[in-house]
Parts: sequence; structure tokens; C-alpha cells
Amino acid sequence: MQAHKNLELAPSRTRNVLRPSAVQIERELEVVSQLMDNQFRIPVLNWHFGLNAIIDLIPQFGDVATTIVALYILVSAVRYRVPKITLLRMALNIAIYFLVGAIPLAGYLFEVWWKPNIRNLNLLRQRATVSAAEAKRGRVADWWFVLLIVGTLVMLLLGSIAVTFFVWWYIATHLTMMR
Repeated sequence: MQAHKNLELAPSRTRNVLRPSAVQIERELEVVSQLMDNQFRIPVLNWHFGLNAIIDLIPQFGDVATTIVALYILVSAVRYRVPKITLLRMALNIAIYFLVGAIPLAGYLFEVWWKPNIRNLNLLRQRATVSAAEAKRGRVADWWFVLLIVGTLVMLLLGSIAVTFFVWWYIATHLTMMR
């Protein structure tokens, strides 16, 4: 009993930090986000845009294709073991990009400004807990969490496609009735 009373606890300031201070993200994620959001520059305005702005000009297909690319970065974040709240923030960036992008013209201008891939890559850099070499696979709970997020985003996508078809069907049937 006496030996136990004489033990001194080490200060808690010497704990190991779980997150390395400088995590190297895979080059392919950096290239994809740069290509999709900032590849091109308008010289006079010094305004950057990427393939997202070009692909989004194709109605419905563009939004779906660019959202899939953004989901790739989100899924990759699981391997870097970012916290679930960060995965949720990344998903929110994608959802905002997709939902506001559905608004004609104003949504397109917002999409060019929002740049979800760069935003998500910055979140990934800040919150990654393992290096690229260690990021061979994520934890099962994280994969289920991201599967839930991706499923929700896919349902959002399918819902928007259904609404689009309904609106076009409604317009087509009521225009034929007016004749």
C-alpha cells in the first residue's frame, strides 16, 4: 500500500498526439481536386475554374458526374481516418454543391465559386490522422458511416432526377392539353 502512495503520475501534457503534424495526402487526390476546381485561369480577372464548371454545363449529367468525383474524395477520406464529423462536413459541402447547383444560372455561378473538391481536400489535409502510406484501408465503422452518407446523397440525386422527370412530364402533358 505504501508503494502505491509514493507513485507520481506523469503530467498529461506528454501524451502522444494521434494526428501527425504533417500528413502527406496522395498526389492523385490533389491532382483530381485541382483539375476539377482550379485548373484554368481567366488572366484579367485572375479567376480560377476547373472541369466542374465545364462539365456542369451539361444538364443533369454534369451535376451527377461532378458529384461522383466529389464523392471519390469523400470516400478516400475514410482511409485517412478523418473524424466522422469531418466526413459529415465533407458530405455537406457536396450536398450544398449539388442542391444549389440545381438552380438554373445562379446555381451554376455558385458551383463555379463553391469548389467542393478543394474545400474537401483542405478538410482532409487538416484532419487526416494517418499518412498516405498507412492509409491502406479504413475502419469498418467509418466505411459504414460513409456508406450511409453516400446512400443519402444518392437518394438526393435520384430524388432530384425524379422531380426533373415529373416537371418535364407535367409540362409536356399540360402543353398538349392546351392545344
